[in-house]
Amino acid sequence: MDIVIYPDPRLRRKNSPVTQFDATLADTVRAMFQTMYATQGVGLAAPQVGINQKLLVFNPSGKAEDAAQEVVLCNPKLIHKSKQSEEGQEGCLSFPEITGQVLRFVEVKVQAQDLSGQEFELELEGWEARIFQHELDHLDGILFIDRMTPASRSQAKPQLEELVQTYKESLAGS
Repeated sequence: MDIVIYPDPRLRRKNSPVTQFDATLADTVRAMFQTMYATQGVGLAAPQVGINQKLLVFNPSGKAEDAAQEVVLCNPKLIHKSKQSEEGQEGCLSFPEITGQVLRFVEVKVQAQDLSGQEFELELEGWEARIFQHELDHLDGILFIDRMTPASRSQAKPQLEELVQTYKESLAGS
């Protein structure tokens, strides 16, 4: 399972709901966690591995040995957000070595389904809320560069242009 790198159009596509809660889904989730850990991430959305479904995983520690902290969300929805928000530094596996300041809600309440299709709610705050909002954006075709502060976006512009050029060259070579 490979990480899809910006500006691949799969990162902006509309994503379908998860409808099959079976062994294939469980295998996909396990592979997503393995890919996330291998690339030193803390979260991963299905579109980032070329699967255009409303599925995301995260582990706030980013460590495979902390498997008890793993969270799997199928068809997640943001049902409540705090009035308070804060800026924080973010990166993204689909944007190698690019980081920037992004404004996020401090607390969120989420409704989702688990691997068996069972609905549940989850309240997240701080770091976990930030990870969730970042990954949820991916499911809506929104990328963290879309939410970066103007200063961060300006600073990242040369690296973004380089990613676009590399992508164009890869298309020309195929």
